[in-house]
Formats: sequence, C-alpha cells, structure tokens
Amino acid sequence: MRAIFAVVLLVGLGLAGFAVYMAQNYVEGYQSALAKERSERQNIDLVDGFIVAKSLKYGERLIKADVRIVKWPKAAMPDGMFTTVEELFPKGDDRDRVILRAMEKGEVLIAAKVSKPGEEAGITSRLERGQRAFAIKVDVTSGVSGFLRPGDRVDVYWTGKASDKRDARGEFTKLIEANVSLIAIDQTADEEVKSGKIARTVTVAASPQQVAALAQAQSTGRLSLALVGVEDDTIASAIEVDQRELLGFQIEEAVVEEVERDRVCTIKTRKGGNVVQIPIPCTN
Repeated sequence: MRAIFAVVLLVGLGLAGFAVYMAQNYVEGYQSALAKERSERQNIDLVDGFIVAKSLKYGERLIKADVRIVKWPKAAMPDGMFTTVEELFPKGDDRDRVILRAMEKGEVLIAAKVSKPGEEAGITSRLERGQRAFAIKVDVTSGVSGFLRPGDRVDVYWTGKASDKRDARGEFTKLIEANVSLIAIDQTADEEVKSGKIARTVTVAASPQQVAALAQAQSTGRLSLALVGVEDDTIASAIEVDQRELLGFQIEEAVVEEVERDRVCTIKTRKGGNVVQIPIPCTN
C-alpha cells in the first residue's frame, strides 16, 4: 500500500513540475514578445502634428483653441501637415487662417484645408500658380441640372456653326476643354454644400490659353458641361459631332457649270418707212 502511495505521489509531483515548467515558458514568451513590441515602438520616428479639437465648417476662423498636438509617425505624414506651432500660427502675425474644407473632430490639419494667414476663403485661394478664374454662363440643361458643386471636374462642349460659309456641316458640337476644375458655383466656393440648385454661372480654374479659348467659344456659340466621375482619371480625346453624322445624312455636292452665252446687241434705225436693226459690240 505504501508503495502505491509513493508511486502516486511521485507521478503527482512530476505532473505539477511539468505544469509549472509550461506556465513559466508561456510567461517568458509573453514577456519576450511584449519587450520586443516596446522596443519596436521606441524605434518608430515620431513627429508633432496637429488635429482639430472640434468640428470646423467652411469659412470659420482657426484659432489655437481649435487644435491640439499629437505624435504622428514620420513615415506616414500626409503632405502639407503642420509640425510646429510657429508654422501654423506664425509668431508676430496676428492674421487669422480660414477653414477652406469642413473637418470633423480629430481630423489631421493640413495646408490644403486652411487658408494662408490673412487670406479669405475665396476663389483666389483655390487657384494654383499660373491659373485664372473664368465664369461660364449655364442653365438647367447646360449646367447638369444643378448637380455641380465646387471641387467637381467637368468637360466643356461647344455647339454652334462655323463662320466659314464653305463649311456644309451646319451646326456641330465639339469638345474644347476636358477635366476642368470647378472652384465656385454662382458666389459659393464651399465644397460641402449639400443641397443642389440651378446655377446661373460656374467658375472654373484654367490657364490663360484655356481662358482665351473658353471666352471665344462662349461668344460664338453655346457651352455645355458634362460632369466627370470622382474616380475617373481618363482624359477625353478629340470629339466632334455634326448634324450629318448624328442623323446619318449623305449630302452630295452639286457641281454647277456656268455656260457663257453669246449675247447680241443691236440698235434700231429708220430708213425711209422701214425700221432696221444694226448689230453693234456689247459694252456691258
């Protein structure tokens, strides 16, 4: 009986020792993984960044109370992110920045979302270097039924007749500018407008050459806009449609031959009781 008890005791001690060994290995493995993770975190290069402390709408003034500093991985910095207080709020410059795009609480603050110090939230802040603002008159049909908003891209089509009388196409439509950016609808440059309306004018950002082309097209015909999809990165090729292509007409050019007819010019004279016609050279 004592021998059986001794064997059971030895087996129990062995199992207990094995359990302690396994638990010790698990704890050591967890501690090792935790230490490795902490080490990797310490190796991440962090920089200061700014996020907004509350929701901000288009046109609001930005003050220091509206932002707070957070640590941001340097490798994941978005373009235009502010990294110092002096960069966001220049020392000695008390002019305010203005919100250009609506932001939610906790959203990272970048240069594209705020104006420069002292700059208003107008269309001039949307123009890149070398660009000009040009207004196009639209209505319910040419303005995509009021679905346009600032920030959208459109293709511009011209419809009219050629000034050359020898052009037999009649009225035709041609794509004159592709992927043009809209920066304002009527007097609104806010990209966050939610309710659509029928615009009377849209303002586009264009180069001086494009402005000249659009001005000439607007004065000689009708301009229509076609909305480009958000994720559409294709560039429309040269497009031109006239009435013959649209309706499938085949117009044959008639060749008119002018035949020069000989003309005979005469004068009448009286000889005695008779009237005589005498041929003479034609003078006209």
